[in-house]
Amino acid sequence: MSKQMVTPPKGRRAVVVAGLRTPFVKAFAEFLKMDTIALGDATVRALLDKVQLDPQHLEAIVWGGVILPGLAPNVAREIALDLRLGAHVEGHTVTRACASGLQAITSAAAAIERGEIDVAVAGGSDSTSNAELKLPQKVVHALAPLAFGKATPKDYLGVLAQLMPISEVLPKMPKIAERTTGQVMGESAEDMAGRNEISREAQDEFAARSHHRAAAGIASGRLRQEIAKVETPEGKTVTADTIVRADTSVDKLAKLRPVFSKSGTLTAGNSSALTDGAAAVVLMSEDRARSLGYTPLAFFRSWAYAGVDPADQLLMGPALAMPLALERAGLSMSEMDLVDMHEAFAAQVLSVLKMLGSDAFARARLGRDKAVGDVDPDKLNIYGGSIALGHPFGATGARMVTTMANELHGSNRRYALLGICAAGGLGAAAVLERAD
Repeated sequence: MSKQMVTPPKGRRAVVVAGLRTPFVKAFAEFLKMDTIALGDATVRALLDKVQLDPQHLEAIVWGGVILPGLAPNVAREIALDLRLGAHVEGHTVTRACASGLQAITSAAAAIERGEIDVAVAGGSDSTSNAELKLPQKVVHALAPLAFGKATPKDYLGVLAQLMPISEVLPKMPKIAERTTGQVMGESAEDMAGRNEISREAQDEFAARSHHRAAAGIASGRLRQEIAKVETPEGKTVTADTIVRADTSVDKLAKLRPVFSKSGTLTAGNSSALTDGAAAVVLMSEDRARSLGYTPLAFFRSWAYAGVDPADQLLMGPALAMPLALERAGLSMSEMDLVDMHEAFAAQVLSVLKMLGSDAFARARLGRDKAVGDVDPDKLNIYGGSIALGHPFGATGARMVTTMANELHGSNRRYALLGICAAGGLGAAAVLERAD
């Protein structure tokens, strides 16, 4: 049984006052020499400059990430130290796969609404380019006797014997696969496409629309205001996303070969690309925001997280989390002015949309008699999504919150529903409301 969100005391609502992100670029390209901490540094520095926030007012950084650096996994604290924000700015890092950025933001919002802090930066980053290659545990165990510097020649011979055959001790290429099932995410999405009868044509049409809407948002200047320029270590200035293709079409996408199965429907064109980038928002209690002269953009009416069996439909989590967030907000799908869903794969989004509009799914999975409701295509991902913009795992949630908060504030719309699928069979959702 779900629970209603607890309404915070007057003035303690956690409000979004600003958001910013780096350009999102393909992995192993412009941001090759910038790890996840460097990307986080660039974003938070630019965000604080944008809002002219005195670091003395900042109390915490909460950061999300998936590919965390082994020797410095608390990226949040490293950002605070790198930027010399003051030793008082504490930080902690969270990971919830592709929902990590949203998790960081809702964790910070919860701390504000509980009265623990008043001002925080929350967001996330990931650098696929700098994913660490892991040595097999066989190598680690073999070398352990040598770690204390008291090894004998016999010990070295014993280690060499354990490191054979050489094929078993070489670093393995990382891949986005489920530990419990062994399936890579694209294979799971391919299964979803089959089970939910999502055609290749429908996926390509969705992908083309994502690119066209993202391109229109950039051309109008609407999305450009959310992107900070980044100076790379090589001295290059990166100012724009590099994955969006304004000139793509269904015909062009139809020519691409399936990636995960020879007879499949998922291609590089209707799937999100490996991406480097970061995104962050400034959150404050409503009273503190107004006292410091900031205009609140939006606040969280509710949020929800859910889990499903990874061996079932791995990426169906939003079909459970989004209804739960709506229920906790005391709102219905028909009342949503905007719906923003993470596009891991077109097949995944289209499957979730089909589930939300299905009475049978509602009865079988949600314990309800009626469907949650159909999503109006004109309200869905109005500026495109991860297929076009890219998907730095830990940053996507903060990108979505930034865009939706800005859109609510700059229009007469009131509510936005966010949905994110994540590895491990996880789903995440939130309802944002315009701050009057």
